[in-house]
Amino acid sequence: MNRKSLLRHLTVLGVLTLTIALGGCSGDKTEKGSEAVPGKESSQVSSGEPSMGGSIVVGIPQDLEDSLDPHKMVAAGTKEVLFNINEGLVKPDSDGNLIEAVASHYDISEDGKTYTFTLRDGVKFHNGNPVTVDDVIYSIERCADATGGEPLVPAYSNIESIEADGNNVVITLKEPNTEFLAYMTTAIIPKDYNELDTQPVGTGPFRYVSRSPQENIVIEKFADYWGEPAYLDQVEFKIVADADTIVMSLKGGSIDMYARLTSSQAAELKEDFNIEEGTMNLVQALYLNHAEAPFDNKLVRQAMCYAVNPQEVMMMIADGKGTEIGSSMFPAFGKYYVEDLKDMYTQDLNKAKELLTEAGYPDGFDMTITVPSNYQPHIDTAQVLVEQLKQVGIRATIQMIEWDSWLSDVYADHNYQSTVVGVDASALTARALLERFTTGNSGNFINYSNPEYDSLFQQAVSTADDAKQVEIYKQMETLLAEDAANVYIQDLADLVALNKKYGGYTFYPLYVQDMSKIYLVKQ
Repeated sequence: MNRKSLLRHLTVLGVLTLTIALGGCSGDKTEKGSEAVPGKESSQVSSGEPSMGGSIVVGIPQDLEDSLDPHKMVAAGTKEVLFNINEGLVKPDSDGNLIEAVASHYDISEDGKTYTFTLRDGVKFHNGNPVTVDDVIYSIERCADATGGEPLVPAYSNIESIEADGNNVVITLKEPNTEFLAYMTTAIIPKDYNELDTQPVGTGPFRYVSRSPQENIVIEKFADYWGEPAYLDQVEFKIVADADTIVMSLKGGSIDMYARLTSSQAAELKEDFNIEEGTMNLVQALYLNHAEAPFDNKLVRQAMCYAVNPQEVMMMIADGKGTEIGSSMFPAFGKYYVEDLKDMYTQDLNKAKELLTEAGYPDGFDMTITVPSNYQPHIDTAQVLVEQLKQVGIRATIQMIEWDSWLSDVYADHNYQSTVVGVDASALTARALLERFTTGNSGNFINYSNPEYDSLFQQAVSTADDAKQVEIYKQMETLLAEDAANVYIQDLADLVALNKKYGGYTFYPLYVQDMSKIYLVKQ
């Protein structure tokens, strides 16, 4: 096995059998034809003979509030839309492999420090300009810029140099990094292009057309796309911010597709729509602000873990669908996932009360759970948690806020006590999920700080030994569980309603919606 194949093999991720939120440029595998990813039966689940042309209206729960700039986006909901517009040197496929995209080929040196990417001939930006090595270097250097803080992609702090060599881009690292290829999904954008916030330009199968705030985002098929063309001519992402109107919107025909339904919504729609079932590939938890009392007390956090029964949550909100988890990792990450951590805090109300008493809260305490109002699964989860916490004297109140307020108040300003959301991975690496909890990280919205955790992370990113790295990441997951960093619940089931006139819906091991695969079924 050559070096390139070896490193691809080392970074392959196991993906869940089909049974999916926060990410961005911050980033945050096996080659085509290589061994299958374990546990993956089929990623494309809707069928029918495809036809070219037509359009679709896809319901989404929130507007793209944070940024249309693919290097600065924060929300997973933004990423799932921009996935159709932007591409990197490589990109993920539906089986969790990294395949060549803007690059037609790449080589990795024997010492794992030099990555050479050959640009694909004929790749154009949506403005009609050809992609050049200067565009690629600009895109990577933009994300490596640490002006005013950490780089947009923290992993890029390991870059020693980026150079052009004819039609090649040569990236030299300071230290070997077995995960580095996964960060080459960074969107390639035109050099010195400064209108990404309002007019994104990429190389993907769809080009940006328009956005009406709080109403819709429209994209259309890019006629000069270098790869397999999209079937549909146009896709409208329509904002359906009121969770109570989703079923009515689908049945009334104002939208054709909606992902992340509740089980009750799916049950109402199953006669008239194809209901596809997968997992969301995210970490749903009751996230706790460690800078706020009493959540700065480990005993309190552990008591809350003992008070909660994730299986009951899953049964109440999704008829038992979903996968219980015990730390900030979900099963799609295969070799990094520690399944036994879900058993660390089996519900024990007496133990929870004992810990609360030891922590100085024998009568419990009052708290607020802040939940984005446009995500019904998180609202439903919070409601179950309120009742479970009540059993040990913790009096929780739900505060629902709009998504843009959640991004600013909770994620950016850390102005909250607790929140129920799902956190996804911005790249196909364990680092993408675990780095956010290092002290001072821009994504560390829970204000977690543990010197031992920080030390382990530095060891993980400094080693070129894959087995050692996997073991260190597992230690980090275990430490998060032991510290009760959050009250971990599940990787939610993803129920997708698709009008029966369409086919081709495809699940990915990342939080994306690939509209290029969806087609109108021939009648």
